[in-house]
Amino acid sequence: MAGLQATTPQPTDIVVHSASKNLEVSFDNGQTFRLPFELLRVYSPSAEVQGHGPGQEVLQTGKREVGIVSLSPVGHYGVQPVFSDGHDSGIYSWDYLHFLGMNQEKLWAQYEQRLQQAGADRDAPMPQRGGSACQT
Repeated sequence: MAGLQATTPQPTDIVVHSASKNLEVSFDNGQTFRLPFELLRVYSPSAEVQGHGPGQEVLQTGKREVGIVSLSPVGHYGVQPVFSDGHDSGIYSWDYLHFLGMNQEKLWAQYEQRLQQAGADRDAPMPQRGGSACQT
């Protein structure tokens, strides 16, 4: 998980737009990002999604319609969403949210490339994984 960097702009407002499935985050440098819930879920900073090291990332599918059920502050450095698919272990620091906003187009392209390489579909249900020691 990315920690709070001294150079990261601080959030001034966070709004959950349930109908459009976007998290709107405004920062004190004037930047505002609308982050789709799907992007947040696909790039969750949790070990369940990111793995425990490089190359252990788990490709997420079937998240287009995912919602945010609740959003809780975590200290003074981030928020923890609970997604409608039950995922609740990702803590999104302010710098990670800023990173997602700044790199949204590049991240979508990488996600689509990973799907294509895996022969997977964005809307396909997640395969069931068994025997994992790290689950939510």
